[in-house]
Amino acid sequence: MSKDIQKEHTDQLMDGMVIAYLESYGHTFEIIIEADFVDGIKSGEVEDILEHMPEETIFKDARKGDRASEDAIKQVFDTDDIAEIVKYIIDKGQVQLTTEQRRKMQENKRKKVVDIIARNAINPQTGAPHPPQRIENALAEAKFNIDPFKSSNDLVKDALTALQPLIPIRFEKLKVAVRLSGDDYGKVYPDLTSFGKIIKEEWQSTGNWIGVVEIPAGIQLEFFDRLNEKTKGDVECKILKPTI
Repeated sequence: MSKDIQKEHTDQLMDGMVIAYLESYGHTFEIIIEADFVDGIKSGEVEDILEHMPEETIFKDARKGDRASEDAIKQVFDTDDIAEIVKYIIDKGQVQLTTEQRRKMQENKRKKVVDIIARNAINPQTGAPHPPQRIENALAEAKFNIDPFKSSNDLVKDALTALQPLIPIRFEKLKVAVRLSGDDYGKVYPDLTSFGKIIKEEWQSTGNWIGVVEIPAGIQLEFFDRLNEKTKGDVECKILKPTI
């Protein structure tokens, strides 16, 4: 394949992709990877790395379609395992982003951070969750910067630090005692486990199920609404004791 054809082929692969590169021992190594999965590969959450590459190739210059030599790859990485090399490049190297890619990744990451905080945090003065827009506005007031390649967990910790001088906020979990009829238990069980985790349960002689479910404090209203909807109001819920 000629270089012009190879370059055209490579350009066609770049939609939704980024180039990650590493410079070592006088060599440059580049890979093309789906932008949305860089963070997951860094954190180890993404296992099937090769599924997120349009081409399982280590380049010397990805945009020109120039492949890195096998000798250079062997010298620097001491392996020919593509997934292992890709992980190393992403961990130790740099990622090239266009302005639009960076904006989009920051926007998506900001939405994720706001959602995590809204679902898990409350106003400790009232015990009520903060609306997402309030969190969004406070982050803007704090001029909080989103690093598109920082993990969501780290960003959430940083965001809470930035928010605390502006609004009363705390991450908290609630223990909720729930009583259901035997008939409703089957309908509601998937919701109990998707909203939180069941930490205690038993069946009563009456055929009712009772349990204690631990949920993020920020979703308490959504949780109660879902149970009432599924059981047509035939459910008893009682908040027991918050645990930080």
